[in-house]
Amino acid sequence: MSLHVRVDKRRGAFRLQAEFVLPTPGVVALFGRSGCGKTSLSHAIAGLLEPDHGRIELDGRVLLDTAADEAVPAERRQIGYVFQDARLFPHLSVAGNLAYAQRRAERRARIGGAAIAAAAARRRAGYPSRETVVELLGLRSLLERRPYSLSGGERQRVAIARALLSEPRLLLLDEPLASLDAARREEVLPYLEILRDEIAVPIIYVSHQFDEVLRLATHVVLLEAGRILAQGDLGAISLLPELRAIIGPDAVGAILTAEVLGRDADSGLLRVRIGAGELQLRAGGHDAAGPGEILRVQVLARDVIIASEEPRAISVRNHLRGVVAALAGDDAETDLISIDIGGVILLARVTHAATRALGLRPGLPVWALVKSVTLRGRTPPKPPLLQARA
Repeated sequence: MSLHVRVDKRRGAFRLQAEFVLPTPGVVALFGRSGCGKTSLSHAIAGLLEPDHGRIELDGRVLLDTAADEAVPAERRQIGYVFQDARLFPHLSVAGNLAYAQRRAERRARIGGAAIAAAAARRRAGYPSRETVVELLGLRSLLERRPYSLSGGERQRVAIARALLSEPRLLLLDEPLASLDAARREEVLPYLEILRDEIAVPIIYVSHQFDEVLRLATHVVLLEAGRILAQGDLGAISLLPELRAIIGPDAVGAILTAEVLGRDADSGLLRVRIGAGELQLRAGGHDAAGPGEILRVQVLARDVIIASEEPRAISVRNHLRGVVAALAGDDAETDLISIDIGGVILLARVTHAATRALGLRPGLPVWALVKSVTLRGRTPPKPPLLQARA
């Protein structure tokens, strides 16, 4: 399954030119600064914005082809759209909002005729039931309440459930956490991780908050000034200078997958394998992680020290043997060093003087001393537990 997008749209002085092919299912993040074109692109995919030129195809179904003068209306694209504000029906309870979505899916199948109704029935067998969605998003205690009585995080969870119960081929979440404070964002993010891991409906997630992308994304499309700078899996994108220009120097680092090995008997820290080496880290909210589980970790460049000899008798616990893979000027005073630690890359920021003193060059064996590791959640399982079949 895949999503093919080619869009060209001019709005005043701004021009959106985007072309990409994305794998589904999974969470594809459209990421970039505010005003880069993320929402315009998502509106074009959903049918809320008509491109000047373009073609959009989802899993073999053409949604837009301007050359052939074809455009499926937004309400028939089977895309569940969740906006920054939840846009729930204020006169209906939570249960009523969910029931509306289910009725809409059933009505769409009836209007489409026997063939579409049969296809809808086959798809429905692969979608989660209302009960499952209510449990996954923690809505059981909210069903009889009206939207005005809900917190911002609760309203967004209901909006996501409503979109999912409309039986979409694609969920499009347009900065769904942007209107929430930090505490409410942390309330909703775990539920989004559950959806990513347990439901096979593909998700496009629009955000300019890199922390959200780190938690959720399996694939990233990087936008700037209406154009796509790069796209790929999160680990590859984390190493690109195009990303560094957007997120700033303090957030630069490698996103890595880590296999849980067990726990260190003395410290109680989680032992994980990264590349050919091993790190110890605090489990955070993943105390139950067992051997073989795959986690996602972030190692910031500022938290990596380079040694040309094996370190001894120092307080930094994590040491990884590696080889310098590349050097790049970072700013007027520092270099960014890529270190291969066994098939995966760490980034380290060092001064120009340190580069010269250590004789850093591609191919040089070094030790990477990791001062801090941030756990960014689980890597999503493959395949998801629930399959949304066509």
